Amino acid sequence: MAEVADMPPSERKWTMPLFVFFKDARNVFKRDDLGLEILRIAFPAALALAADPIASLIDTAFIGHLGPVEIAAVGVSIAIFNQASKVTIFPLVSITTSFVAEEDTVKRISDQQQQSENSGKGTSKNKETDELVHEDAILENLEKGSAEKDETKESASEVGFSTTCKSPDVIISSLKKDKLISKRRHIPSASTALLLGAVLGLLQTIFLILLAKPFLGFMGVKSGSPMLAPALKYLTLRSLGAPAVLLSLAMQGVFRGFKDTKTPLFATVAGDLANIILDPILIFACHMGVSGAAIAHVLSQYLISVILLCKLMKQVNLLPPSLRDLQFSRFLKNGFLLLARVIAATICVTLAASMAARLGSTPMAAFQICLQVWMTSSLLADGLAVAGQAILACAFAEKDYQKAAATAARVLQMGFVLGLGLALFVGLGLQFGSGIFSKDKSVIHMISIGIPFVAATQPINSLAFVFDGVNFGASDFAFSAYSMVLVSAASIGFLFFLSKTNGFIGIWLALTIYMGLRALAGVWRMGTGTGPWNFLRGRLP
Repeated sequence: MAEVADMPPSERKWTMPLFVFFKDARNVFKRDDLGLEILRIAFPAALALAADPIASLIDTAFIGHLGPVEIAAVGVSIAIFNQASKVTIFPLVSITTSFVAEEDTVKRISDQQQQSENSGKGTSKNKETDELVHEDAILENLEKGSAEKDETKESASEVGFSTTCKSPDVIISSLKKDKLISKRRHIPSASTALLLGAVLGLLQTIFLILLAKPFLGFMGVKSGSPMLAPALKYLTLRSLGAPAVLLSLAMQGVFRGFKDTKTPLFATVAGDLANIILDPILIFACHMGVSGAAIAHVLSQYLISVILLCKLMKQVNLLPPSLRDLQFSRFLKNGFLLLARVIAATICVTLAASMAARLGSTPMAAFQICLQVWMTSSLLADGLAVAGQAILACAFAEKDYQKAAATAARVLQMGFVLGLGLALFVGLGLQFGSGIFSKDKSVIHMISIGIPFVAATQPINSLAFVFDGVNFGASDFAFSAYSMVLVSAASIGFLFFLSKTNGFIGIWLALTIYMGLRALAGVWRMGTGTGPWNFLRGRLP
């Protein structure tokens, strides 16, 4: 056990865990190594995470011009689809990011140790290096069309390539293929995540198509409601994209574990641009209405999956040597914990949407618009959560607890500042831009009632989302699950009570309490120095 007295004097004052939130607060915008590493991961991740909700906002804007019934119907369908997706997506992505980051870090440390041992021995390392240089020279000669083809073929055969009756082009192809294979990483978590994503996506499609009508009924869209027909169409078609959604997000989890958030950003932007282009064509030009919006979204998700898969296959060997290398037990053990967490986390929002739908199409339309803005702006903080998770997972794997504390403090401070900026931006944006989403005066009036809640909760939401990434980076999955169940239970009680007594305003009051309790749970865990954070009290975990 490392005692407090053994710590350097500069660090000893931070052994009261609660103070860690204020550690080096003046350096929140400092562009040091840690700050730059966070920004390199967080900025592309935030753009990628915000891209899909922004595309949904654009969907909402297009559908809003069809009428309040259509936008309300789509709002209910999206709430159901998101609830079903988050039950499967969130545990899969969160676990994948942490596991891949840990495995990649351990593999890197192991490779470095191996290289040190080889450099001490000398011979094997030099032999391997000579072979690589030899292969590069062969490729260079062949690609330049060297006249000494026979001599080059003999060189190629020396490094293990059969050249019998083969042209230089075939040899080049063989050499490049083998070099590519040697560069691919074997990460068991990546293979496991993709397999689980494909299976869960197919199950989600079947589940939603078969139970679409009962789910809509539960959400308050009964058989006599004008919202039923468009909601049923949208939900059924949107469900066909579930396999693509889960696969793409599983692959994003792998890339995040590698601290690569630029590749998911590229794929997401490409898919969402396709969605934005297809929306007006299918909705208005082809007169497909809400069905056109659903088809556009599904096609965009499959495009994202194809792009990510092509990129990932160049970096990772997705076929494990044997089924025993897959980590189903590890995924399932932590996955069930996060599954309970996700169900608890999303049930409040789903129930809120259900209660808004019961108030009528106008309140539901306004609630859907406010909710999309609320989640879109808040999810920008998820970029910091992704950065915190990836860096913390590596820091804990390396047992670098000083970096873990510094990273957690920095991303939380950044998240709070981001939330303050979002509060101002969202408040002014909705006040003057609500007409973009609907021309109905009643809907616009209801939106104005929700603006104070949507804007004022941004700092709280940002902290809550960043705490999620911090806890996942520390592999604190059990606490995340149990605390969320308690938070959700309390919030549901407030939701039922406040919605009955205060209607539309009561729903937003309950959601504010829900996010506040989420943030408070994170403060309590780190602030008391319990679980993986006990090193903040001067003790090793």
